[in-house]
Amino acid sequence: MDLSTFVPVVRALIILVAGYFIARLLTASILRLVGKHLTRQHQVLCRRILFYGLLVVFLVSALHEMGFKLSVLLGAAGILSVAIGFASQTSASNLISGLFLLTERPFVVSDVIKVGTTTGEVLAIDLLSTKLRTFDNLYVRIPNETMLKSEVTTLTRFPIRRLDVPVGVAYREDTEKVKKLLLEVAGKNPLCLDEPAPLFIFLGFGDSAQNLQFSVWAKRENFLALRNSIHYEIKQVFDQHGVEIPFPHLSLYAGSETKPLPIHVVNQDQGKETE
Repeated sequence: MDLSTFVPVVRALIILVAGYFIARLLTASILRLVGKHLTRQHQVLCRRILFYGLLVVFLVSALHEMGFKLSVLLGAAGILSVAIGFASQTSASNLISGLFLLTERPFVVSDVIKVGTTTGEVLAIDLLSTKLRTFDNLYVRIPNETMLKSEVTTLTRFPIRRLDVPVGVAYREDTEKVKKLLLEVAGKNPLCLDEPAPLFIFLGFGDSAQNLQFSVWAKRENFLALRNSIHYEIKQVFDQHGVEIPFPHLSLYAGSETKPLPIHVVNQDQGKETE
C-alpha cells in the first residue's frame, strides 16, 4: 500500500474513532438539557436516534475521505432500502406500529401490562417489539404489530385498584349479618381504603349458596398483599361467627307427595342389610 492510499485510510479511521466519542458526548449533553422534559422511554429512543444519527454522519465523512462519492452512496442506500422494504414487510408493519405506540403511549417503561395470557413489567418499547419481564422472571418479546392489534390492559396506570372477592354463604345465613362481618373485615385491614368505600353486591341465588361480591379498594402497590390477606381474614371471621361457606351439593326432590328415597346400609361384618 503506497502513501497516497494509506493516508486517506488513516484519516478515515481517525474520523470514525473521534466521531464515536463525539457522538457519545453530544448525545449525553443534549439529553442532560432536555431529558427532564421526556419520559424514560423517550429518553432511550432519543439517545439511540441521536447517537446513531451522528455516527452515520461521521461514517459518511470517513467514506468520503477514502474517495467514495456521496451521490453513489445515496443511490446505493436508496436501492438497498427498497429491496429491504419488499423483503421485510412484517418489519415495516412492526415499525409503524411501534411509532403509534410511542405516540399514543398506552403504557410506559416500568408499567405492568397484560397482553393476552402474558402479564409482566415493560422493560423496553423499541421500534419493532416490546419487551416484557414476567413475574416468574421470563423475558418475553412481543412484536409491536401484535401489541397494536391486541387488547392491552395496563395494571399500573392508576394509583388505586379495586379487588373483587366472590363470597358464597349458605341459604340459612342472614345476609345483613354477613354484610356487617365483611365490612368489619375491611375496616380492620390497614390495606383497605376508606375512600372509595367497600362495596357489597348480592349477585343472585346459586345452586348451593347465596352468591355475593365484596369489593374493596387498595393502593396499587398494596394490591397483591391485600388479595393475599383478605381471603384468609374473611374465612377466619366466618369460622368465628359460625357462617357456613357451603360446598356444592345436590338435593333430589320429586314433589311434596313423594316419599323419601329408601336408603339401605349393609353391614359387611355380619352380612345383614338394614333399612
